Amino acid sequence: MAFVVIIPLTIVAILGIAGYLIYRFVVFDYLSSKSVNDTLKRYNIKKTPFEIVKEYYENKNDPLSDEAISKLVKQYRQNEPEQFLAMYDSTREKSKTE
Repeated sequence: MAFVVIIPLTIVAILGIAGYLIYRFVVFDYLSSKSVNDTLKRYNIKKTPFEIVKEYYENKNDPLSDEAISKLVKQYRQNEPEQFLAMYDSTREKSKTE
């Protein structure tokens, strides 16, 4: 009798956890990426987020490896998407002064 309750409850719990993990690691990242790319297009910025971060850190004299830049891009994309515009403005202003 207990199996009638335990088995469906276990299946629902597994499906719920799997759905959350798929959303968190796949769908959320895709939507964040799409949002950042749309914002860059709206402001006619031809650079990718990777290029913006790389150029920003090179201008700060803090060159990073491509792997570190990719991690930063993902972090900024998911947590602080407005940073791409700030970094782009910073690099553009620095190139104007030089």
